[in-house]
Amino acid sequence: MQNDFGNGKVWKIIMAQGMPLMLAQFVHLLYNVVDRIYIGHLPDIGAMALTGIGLAFPITTLIAAFTNLFATGGAPLFAIARGEGDEDKAERVLGQVTGMLVIFSVILFLVGFFFRKPILYLFGASDASYRYADEYLKIYIFGTLGAMLTTGLNGFINASGFPKIGMMTIVLGAIMNLILDPVFIYIFHMGVAGAAIATVVSQVASCIWVLRFFHGIQAPYHIQKQYVKPDWNLLKDIIPLGIAGFVMQGTNALVQIVCNITLRQYGSDLFVGIMTVLNSIREIFQLPASSITQGGQPVLSFNFGARKYSRVKEGIRFMTVGCMVYTLVAWMLVLMFPKALMSVFTNDAEMINNGTHSLFLYFFGFVFMAFQMGGQTAFTAMRCSKRAIFFSLFRKVIIVVPLTLLLPGLGFGVDGVFLAEPISNVLGGLACFIAMWFTLYKKLPEDGQEAHI
Repeated sequence: MQNDFGNGKVWKIIMAQGMPLMLAQFVHLLYNVVDRIYIGHLPDIGAMALTGIGLAFPITTLIAAFTNLFATGGAPLFAIARGEGDEDKAERVLGQVTGMLVIFSVILFLVGFFFRKPILYLFGASDASYRYADEYLKIYIFGTLGAMLTTGLNGFINASGFPKIGMMTIVLGAIMNLILDPVFIYIFHMGVAGAAIATVVSQVASCIWVLRFFHGIQAPYHIQKQYVKPDWNLLKDIIPLGIAGFVMQGTNALVQIVCNITLRQYGSDLFVGIMTVLNSIREIFQLPASSITQGGQPVLSFNFGARKYSRVKEGIRFMTVGCMVYTLVAWMLVLMFPKALMSVFTNDAEMINNGTHSLFLYFFGFVFMAFQMGGQTAFTAMRCSKRAIFFSLFRKVIIVVPLTLLLPGLGFGVDGVFLAEPISNVLGGLACFIAMWFTLYKKLPEDGQEAHI
């Protein structure tokens, strides 16, 4: 059966989960990446408009962070409950996550909408770039509820053993976004605002699809009203585990803010736009590796709950090696075609020339991301929340942020900002994986025994 993770070849199950997820996530990227492509090629204003979109990144990333706080905390518990055969607990976890996503989407909307001007200037906006950042954000923020429910609950569709349904969640919205973007941006001449409207409409459509699934007869688990009301006995398990995902996205937002401010200080708005392009390229190239680990996470959790530890170890090995091979190939492609990749997002000659050099620096050591992904996924899947949180903080807060602030002043200039990321990949990735190997992998007992990790 497609939702039985305890039998069959582990690598096949992970790929069966990961491949539809990869397609779904690739299509999901089109929500934002296509926006950036269209906006970056707007006549005369493309480069500055792209900078404005980059300034809104930290806010959209924070929305994703609060989604992860509950979704990535609930999904492993949901999968473990399934592995233990506790169907009622699985459904209660689903209800708790749904309720918290709704509550926090309202809070984030109110803060983001009414305080967007001081927030954007705090995040590095100039008078020239603020116009475009505000034009995009004041519309995008209306899609907060749809975005959080879609992203947060779609993981539960995958963890239920329906990755193809999860894939269709994202495909539906992305196809709408592809169609609506040129309509609103060019036909209706709405520019940056048109891109935001297309995204919001697409997010709402995806959200309706997800909710329809969990209220349909096909779903083995349903969102029930009695389980949506906050239950602190469950939340005290969900939130600590979800803090790792929250920290990962939250520190991404922190890094984006620090980068934007530092790039303006040592460079100009142009380099904020270049960082927007580099982040877009990284999202695309990181996607297959991310899909392998996200597809593997419910498989690891299920087998951990079922005390099939040999399958857990097999899954960790497959995820790590698979990610290493892929990220090495991706790194080579970036080195071979830097200008072509930059040209996808902009036709501004100055941005392409400066961005090509920055791209080489930013992607150096990209292969080491595989170790961070493998270690982080294993910690999260087996409820090692404190270790998962620590290594999220270690790579971003302890390594990236200080280097982003220090390297430019040590003579590297704007290059120092782009160098901080690869250094963190090497140091943080290796530290995370080595710790996971010796404190978790090596301590898993024989199948059927109780694990003490």
